[in-house]
Amino acid sequence: MHRTTDAPLLQLGRWLQQQGYHFVTPTPATHARVNARPGRGVAKSLPDVFGWSRPFSPKLLPPDVLEWLKDGDVLEFADGLMRSKVRFSTLMDSLYLHSAFPTMDGEAVFFGPDTYRFAALIQRTLAFRDKIDCIVDVGCGTGAGGIIAEKTLKHAVAQIILTDINATALRYARINAEFAKTPNTSFRQGDLFGVIDEPVDLILANPPYLLDPGARVYRHGGGALGSDLSTRIVLEGLPHLAANGTLILYTGSPIVEGRDPFWESIASAVQAANLHFEYAELDPDVFGEELDAAAYSQVDRIAAVALVVTKAGPGLDILAPMRNEICRDR
Repeated sequence: MHRTTDAPLLQLGRWLQQQGYHFVTPTPATHARVNARPGRGVAKSLPDVFGWSRPFSPKLLPPDVLEWLKDGDVLEFADGLMRSKVRFSTLMDSLYLHSAFPTMDGEAVFFGPDTYRFAALIQRTLAFRDKIDCIVDVGCGTGAGGIIAEKTLKHAVAQIILTDINATALRYARINAEFAKTPNTSFRQGDLFGVIDEPVDLILANPPYLLDPGARVYRHGGGALGSDLSTRIVLEGLPHLAANGTLILYTGSPIVEGRDPFWESIASAVQAANLHFEYAELDPDVFGEELDAAAYSQVDRIAAVALVVTKAGPGLDILAPMRNEICRDR
């Protein structure tokens, strides 16, 4: 579980917080374009090192910081320079550790614009919810979903469970929960709901939804067009909801000749008599560069979509904020 290398990364993150560090992570395509500009090849600042993932001279950082990177096993050397194998992004008032750019490793942990949209969806949906006992952030990655939910709710959460199949993701999520001072948080490694036995009041999910030739865990959604994992989360997650329990899913859906195959795969399940749901496009066109791949030859666009499903229970309309602000009925 990498316990011996967690402490240096915690020290590093807390030091960055003390320095007033701030970085908003863009898409990989934007990241590559910005780094390719003249004069951007070598880091000159903390955001250059820990945000833009640029190589740096050892003289740029204090000796203690170099030791934390080394002891945390996240320092690499190239052509007389050093490079951090991790990045740090800021969201709300918290710091999030994740993998350095480019995220080519099969177990890379991603954080980017989808994370910010997912966080905004959680905040809007939970704005008028007072109390939740058990939260599960399934396929948690950095743990941002569970952390944001806990910060949004007015009352303390009895249990927050962060799950992922990727051990590196759980390591980073554990560290990020420490940065955020998120209480009552546990971490479980496994495939989706295979490690969940208890009834759940809130399921959060921001799964991968693209087709990735390398099948990288953070990116590859599976199936013909990348939606299989999202479909599984809905179909396997709904039975785990307690009365008044809610599932909040942020994902991408390939639109084919005006059709939404992801919606078609879940429509009958979410239209069950004891469920209330809202489904919406949050952004009509994301990751447009993916359409150049042969697998997407019939896809018009990839839409970022939100699904909120609540199991019927007495006296609760959790969907009201979302219905008023961002969603349309399907």
